Amino acid sequence: MKVAVVTDSAAYLTPEQAAQYKIQVLPIPILWGNETLRDMIDINSQQFYERLRTEKTLPTTSQPSIGELEQKVTELVADGYEAVIVPSISSGISSYYDNLAAYAEREKRIKVYPFDTHITCAGTAYAALLAGKMAFAGAQPNEIMQALYDLRETTHVLFMVDDINHLKRTGRLNNASSFVAGLLKIKPILDMDVDHTGKGVISAIAKERQTKRAYEWIATHFGDAIKDKTYPIRATVFDANAPEAKQEWIADLSKRYPNVTFEGSIIGPVVGVHTGEGAMALIWGKDWEKI
Repeated sequence: MKVAVVTDSAAYLTPEQAAQYKIQVLPIPILWGNETLRDMIDINSQQFYERLRTEKTLPTTSQPSIGELEQKVTELVADGYEAVIVPSISSGISSYYDNLAAYAEREKRIKVYPFDTHITCAGTAYAALLAGKMAFAGAQPNEIMQALYDLRETTHVLFMVDDINHLKRTGRLNNASSFVAGLLKIKPILDMDVDHTGKGVISAIAKERQTKRAYEWIATHFGDAIKDKTYPIRATVFDANAPEAKQEWIADLSKRYPNVTFEGSIIGPVVGVHTGEGAMALIWGKDWEKI
């Protein structure tokens, strides 16, 4: 069976990664005043964060167009594909997955397999790349979906933001009312409940008064989380326009945990709407390349 993979722009796959396994990427719209901007097409990260600093009007986000997905599916059907795996941004922060699942039920030309990654950015990228690799190798859809569920069980994220008000403003912080009070000069540390027991929502779990201490909290908890794992681990450090901090994190974490494969990525525009500039994050899970 010929199987395709379609994901959304919040995975922030590089063009090379997408091309390697022929992964199709649907842009997520950013709504800014009267403008609708397609993530990483009409606006890139540098342009986005510059504008976020200087404009009074703040952006919001929409979701990938089901119409665009249907157009992609039409192209895939014409190319002889019989199934499509669609790893999506977390249903805990976007309604896209629910609409995707409804579309999958009514699409009769090809079998559509929606997958809620319960995460975003590099976590969604892990799922898309694993699906792409397996499809490229000839795996059947049910095999791919099971591998994605298994990968999700090992995937975790910790991140920190400079200004939690962006998450509060866009309604993406699960426990905003209990945590936001008294956050002046506080560095909040957040996570998402990724595994099958959660829904992929964002919650604040700790706070520190200095960036250095917040990083140390994340680095230490990461080490505790992986110390008993017997499988190979891949971790991605990604930043909201803070590339120097990203390289410092990667260098330090690589020294502390030499058996982990570390790489870098970005918090691009559509996720940056919710995190603001300066956010830093660490996602990790079973190394998808070695599955």
